[in-house]
Amino acid sequence: MAVITQELDKIKSRISDPAFLANKGLSNEVGIHVFCYDPKDELIVEDYIRRLKSEANTVYRIIECDLYEIFLSLLESKRVLRSVDGIEQKRGRQYLLDQLQKIATPAAMLAQMDYSPHIKGQDVLFLTGVGKVNPFMRAHMILDSMQHLFADIPIVLFYPGSFNGQNLSLFNEFDDGNYYRAFNLL
Repeated sequence: MAVITQELDKIKSRISDPAFLANKGLSNEVGIHVFCYDPKDELIVEDYIRRLKSEANTVYRIIECDLYEIFLSLLESKRVLRSVDGIEQKRGRQYLLDQLQKIATPAAMLAQMDYSPHIKGQDVLFLTGVGKVNPFMRAHMILDSMQHLFADIPIVLFYPGSFNGQNLSLFNEFDDGNYYRAFNLL
């Protein structure tokens, strides 16, 4: 637990940096940052984010988008959430996965996000819930789709796994895809 708390303690100073908030120093790249952690530390990370968001008088404003909550909200708005269990029992897991992936496209997920208004130089978008939304949505797919919407504010992907600067590995077991445009947060 000590290692994760030491890493989490570095986030506040990082996101308070005016250059970070202005997306400067990234060679004109979109400001997408990845904070990797051991999946067993999920509850510690969630608690830290909750406490960080509740702090007053900060130079940043955190906008959290929990991909799993957005996914559930999308299914609810399409009126399919209550029938998911029955579909899986009747048609099988793969059929259900295929159908849900048709509904929960990156574009549909982005449309479901409540992310405005942007305050340039103050807003930071935290993407959470990546592990919980697997296998319905893959992190690199949502990152690819959202770049044009969030070009003016930094994005921090909280990722239960590893990122080597090019590849994301969910839970340190599953290849989540190449994503070379992101930077390690710390």
